[in-house]
Amino acid sequence: MPAPHNHLKSRLAKGEVLHGCWLGMADPYMAQIAATAGFDWLLIDGEHAPNDIRSIMAQLAVVEPSPSAAVVRLPDGDAAKIKQVLDIGAQTILVPMVESAEQARELVRATRYAPQGFRGVGSALARASRFAAIPDYLTTANEQICLIVQVETVAGMAALDDILGVEGVDGVFIGPSDLAADMGHLGQAAHHAVKTAVLGGLRRIREAGKAAGVLVTDPAYIDDCRTAGANFLGVGIDVTIFAGAMRRLAAEVATKKPTI
Repeated sequence: MPAPHNHLKSRLAKGEVLHGCWLGMADPYMAQIAATAGFDWLLIDGEHAPNDIRSIMAQLAVVEPSPSAAVVRLPDGDAAKIKQVLDIGAQTILVPMVESAEQARELVRATRYAPQGFRGVGSALARASRFAAIPDYLTTANEQICLIVQVETVAGMAALDDILGVEGVDGVFIGPSDLAADMGHLGQAAHHAVKTAVLGGLRRIREAGKAAGVLVTDPAYIDDCRTAGANFLGVGIDVTIFAGAMRRLAAEVATKKPTI
């Protein structure tokens, strides 16, 4: 029996446009609620959300039975962290702050067992192998790993074509917020210069045959990214959705309080 088939990897490779939502609540109950919404994918954020390896594993477990594919964003490209996240069952990972082809190649190697890479062999302990219940896990796991690298600096954008040439990188995700900051437009992800760079990068990624990812929440910006070729398209963040809904409700009832 082989490793589980990574349907998200297959769908992205076919060029399907898939929409997803960021999970930053760091809570399996909230992740399970999100998994009923109908998104193509849900990203469990280990970079800016207060997640650890156990909370990520718990969220993977509740998302797994749903139609939404789970993606894990790591805090960085450390090989030990990649190994842990793969062992707890993640098959699609997003690694932030990639700025060179050399860095991308090392990330590919960190996600693969030898001889293609140097991922540590501990599958008998791993949830990924169903605790050794998948006899062919070691020989089939590599081909089901989906690696998406995040390019979000001026240096990364300058190296984009080289990064796109790295075999084993399934997609490139452009981070508008960090790119805006690095371009001198902190807090202005929709600045004209930033948006021009983002849309141009998405076109280049799709032309190279890779999945093109981005996270934007403004409807018009989403449409522009989709038109430019984005097919791994983040359209919302659970934290801001929840906070916005709570604040709107509080403001609504506050206007209806009786006057004394």
